[in-house]
Amino acid sequence: MLRSHHRLALLLHDGLQGTAGKTGLSILRYGEMPIVAVIDASAVGGSVLSFTGIDRDVPIVSSVADALAYEPEVLAIGIAPSGGALPDPWIEELQRAIAAGLSIVNGLHAPMVNDPRLGALVNPNQWIWDVRQEPEGLTIGGGRARSLSCRRVLAVGTDMAVGKMSTCLELHRESQERGYRSKFIATGQTGLMLGHDGVPLDAVRIDFAAGAVEKSVMQFGPEYDVLYIEGQGSLLHPGSTATLPLLRGSQPTHLVLVHRMGQTTVKHCPDFALPSLPEAIHLYETVAVAGGTFATEQGGPKVVAIALNTFHLNEAEAREAIAQVQVETGLPCTDIIRFTPEPILDALFSP
Repeated sequence: MLRSHHRLALLLHDGLQGTAGKTGLSILRYGEMPIVAVIDASAVGGSVLSFTGIDRDVPIVSSVADALAYEPEVLAIGIAPSGGALPDPWIEELQRAIAAGLSIVNGLHAPMVNDPRLGALVNPNQWIWDVRQEPEGLTIGGGRARSLSCRRVLAVGTDMAVGKMSTCLELHRESQERGYRSKFIATGQTGLMLGHDGVPLDAVRIDFAAGAVEKSVMQFGPEYDVLYIEGQGSLLHPGSTATLPLLRGSQPTHLVLVHRMGQTTVKHCPDFALPSLPEAIHLYETVAVAGGTFATEQGGPKVVAIALNTFHLNEAEAREAIAQVQVETGLPCTDIIRFTPEPILDALFSP
């Protein structure tokens, strides 16, 4: 489907300045394919850098029709509107793209290949890739990953959408620069759209979720020094079910806790207060070993560092926050996007 040579246009209406463009922004930050246009009618006249802080020089246009001037081959949906369904005007944008010969990458929950408004328009030399599809041949998990000798690093969070994927991608890149055989295991649609191997975990039936993670980890673990397993959800979120199968399927050797500085309640559930970071660390380490059931000779996975999200702070405030968290937890801490991943890498690869 999507290959690194494809010229990509991103459908990102209202996403450069809103909260629904997480997928598109991650593709802008980490995508290796040529991105030739961003389609966002609310942001025409600005720049990707000014809106997002991502230093990528890509023209912002108001429509698919305008994007065609930059000769894209593929249109990727980089937004997740409230409710999960695209508004009719944006469906019309997809229809225009298909009519112009573009293929479609769809990371939304609703499949599009069988949508009569879209799938019927696709010619033999085009395709629609519905990323969120359950792989075939899954079984329940069996804890097999703890037989692997590689490091298995799982990002866990105090909430959803705090930066678990970005943390793993940055650690993966830095590990490769240090000469380690490193692999990023995608567990969500964005990581898969970026071209990484893995599984769209939220498309997998719950009985097979741990087994799906285990299958990916077992496939690649023998060939690598370290696997970075993309985190999903949070044990602290009342609606999240993804973190436990990640813990069970990957049998991690190390945990990295990701937290948005200053956040005191679950973002979309303000009646649920977040515990202190030491309490959150204790929770994840306790659940990871399940009272000793999953313990190894070394004990069990520990949270070795804190990846702090300080996007909403200025630099001086961010540095102060990092120092504060280091004192509070006794662990290395950094904003892995803003500053450097080195303190976390040092903790992961210390003897």
